[in-house]
Amino acid sequence: MSRLREKERSAILSSLRAGVVPRVGQQHIQVGRQGETEALIKDIETVADGGGSVRFIIGQYGSGKTFFLNLISAIAMEKKLVTVSADLSPDRRLHATGGQARSLYAELMRNLATRAKPEGGAVASVTERFVSSALQRAKATGVSPESAIREGLDSLTELTGGYAFASVVEAYWHGHDRDDVTLKQAAVRWLRGEYETRTDARRDLGVRGIIDDENFYDSLKLMARFTRLAGFEGLLVTLDEMVNLYKLSSTQARRSNYEQILRIVNDALQGNAVGLGFLFGGTPEFLMSERRGLYSYEALQSRLAENRFAADGLQDLSGPVIHLTNLQPEDLYVLLKKIRGVYAGDGADPLTLLPDEGLQAFLHHCHSKVGSAYFKTPRNAIREFLHLLSVIEQNPGVAWEDLVGRVRIEPERPDQIPEKAPGQNQAQPVAAADTASTRANEPGDRTTPHQSLDPAGGTTSVGDDDAEADDDDLEEFRL
Repeated sequence: MSRLREKERSAILSSLRAGVVPRVGQQHIQVGRQGETEALIKDIETVADGGGSVRFIIGQYGSGKTFFLNLISAIAMEKKLVTVSADLSPDRRLHATGGQARSLYAELMRNLATRAKPEGGAVASVTERFVSSALQRAKATGVSPESAIREGLDSLTELTGGYAFASVVEAYWHGHDRDDVTLKQAAVRWLRGEYETRTDARRDLGVRGIIDDENFYDSLKLMARFTRLAGFEGLLVTLDEMVNLYKLSSTQARRSNYEQILRIVNDALQGNAVGLGFLFGGTPEFLMSERRGLYSYEALQSRLAENRFAADGLQDLSGPVIHLTNLQPEDLYVLLKKIRGVYAGDGADPLTLLPDEGLQAFLHHCHSKVGSAYFKTPRNAIREFLHLLSVIEQNPGVAWEDLVGRVRIEPERPDQIPEKAPGQNQAQPVAAADTASTRANEPGDRTTPHQSLDPAGGTTSVGDDDAEADDDDLEEFRL
């Protein structure tokens, strides 16, 4: 295991106390998932070799999807990939006509991260790295800097939207060369998908195109190719809370998004994605519901169907779908031991803080109060464990035997618990069952045309493809 830095220690403990997934240092508290992790590392190597990959990480609430996705992203950065991540929401999805796809792209680019900038916001540094490497190549070969820049960008013009993308990167170089901060900022804004009109882009950068709903996926392919030109190994895209597509009330809107997913799957399986990998995180309902999930789209169902031989405890991790199981009691024991080690700090003896007998007593107490749910969704148990360690540390004379009995663990409710660390985009809590999502708009709680119900209770505008309501939902309204 790598050395635990104080910055990582502080971030891990702060996130776990808040009941959210840490964004850094996941390797210090990882338990289990060895087979799944090794399978995803092979995908990362495929992407680094110029190929493509796509995986659907499926699990019930509390199975650790978000943690696993963050862990794989951290591994990808260590292997010199660039990563982008975002949660889908009513205002961010893969296909739309009202700006929601562009909004998703912009969120991804805001979270673009490298090993040097794991916190995100690395679009400018990736672009700067490309420019610097091109200038070094120009100096070594004796060609002009402009020729080196254009030569490096030639491969982009082969892709849809590549000419505008290359022109913006060239504009960034002109800003770099002339020390024009405004021009460089405009180029970064364009690359982040933050221009809403072509008029503004033409005025600031002299390009006619922008990143919008229509070219969302094509723009990701361009960014993947660009990261490789900048000296990285490729791009890993992580999209969580995919259940928000399952919750779309419009059949046509769901179908359009599923068609976009099908395009991504086909490109990855057929080798048409260069240096680009996708991780989709969702619930079993999002995948397997034949009424609203991916299985409702026949082409996706055939591509994502499970291996029939992988049953009765047998596992197949070669397919596009990976099912995550909930933690077992022994996994939680190992997890709490690792958390105890993180709390004690690098080089310290965790047993002086709390002996193994105390840890076992804590778990036994949790089981007696909550039952098996304490290890299936252990967020509250982990939080209480940290509170226990905090009191023991700050009160040297207290005995852990006197404290364990005071621990109070409440059963967790999926609709009330956040999944993300502070600063990450928050998808609204969603229900897992078909009935909960289809009854979102009951009589007396209706939305106007071209609006969909926000899971938090408000409404949010949607594109034209959302105007058609789901027939099943309309039938339920009439009851």
